[in-house]
Amino acid sequence: MRLRQIALVGQDLAGAEADIRAVLGLDYAYDDKGVGKFGLKNGVFPIGETFLEVVSPKEAGTTAGRLIEKRGGDGGYMVILQVEDIVAARARIAAAGARVVEQADLHDGKVAMSHVHPRDVGGAILSLDYMTPYEHWEWGGPIWRDGVRTDISVGIVGGELQAEDPVSMAERWSAVLGLPATRDGDTLRIGLDGGELRFVPVKDGRGDGLGAFDVAVHDPDAVRAVAKARGLLDADGEVTLCGTRVKLVQA
Repeated sequence: MRLRQIALVGQDLAGAEADIRAVLGLDYAYDDKGVGKFGLKNGVFPIGETFLEVVSPKEAGTTAGRLIEKRGGDGGYMVILQVEDIVAARARIAAAGARVVEQADLHDGKVAMSHVHPRDVGGAILSLDYMTPYEHWEWGGPIWRDGVRTDISVGIVGGELQAEDPVSMAERWSAVLGLPATRDGDTLRIGLDGGELRFVPVKDGRGDGLGAFDVAVHDPDAVRAVAKARGLLDADGEVTLCGTRVKLVQA
């Protein structure tokens, strides 16, 4: 099971995309028309073999729009994990008593996904997705490999969910994923192929949510310098994109 895509939500899609391009050194972004049925527009950036998505409401009454209102601005929205066995993954969701809010099986079973209700795991929408071949990624579009740039950013390697009760949230995610959560001080971690999910106490007064994600980069200081020039460093000196902290990991 691997962390394949992080989705953020923002009111200003063009502005968020411009910041991502400048700070993380990304180029191509796929406009997935399929999110239109949820009242959204988006851009999906490939970062190595992983993806960073920004969704933005284009009409009233969307789940994404309500999240922006609830959390007082842009922020984290969704965690998408790739699984090797979608049947087993769906069985774990059911055994954990979690609801599925969206499910699809496409292209004669070569692509499948299940979205878990955020209230049943906490912090974000969780999607478990299956692709064959394993290297394929439907949500990146048909030519995403042509747009990959890794001279600055290499890949997304972690996600951080904050909670008033991080222990309970970690336990819910652990049950749905069938993976153990281990404690490291105030942090609980679920290990993934090439990355991790962390569960921490609320840090910013915005309540439960996807508060940060980790990106492996070649030169963290250079990335911070670009972010600072664009006014995208927070009070602790961390990069922020679309209302979400970006923890830079040395590649």
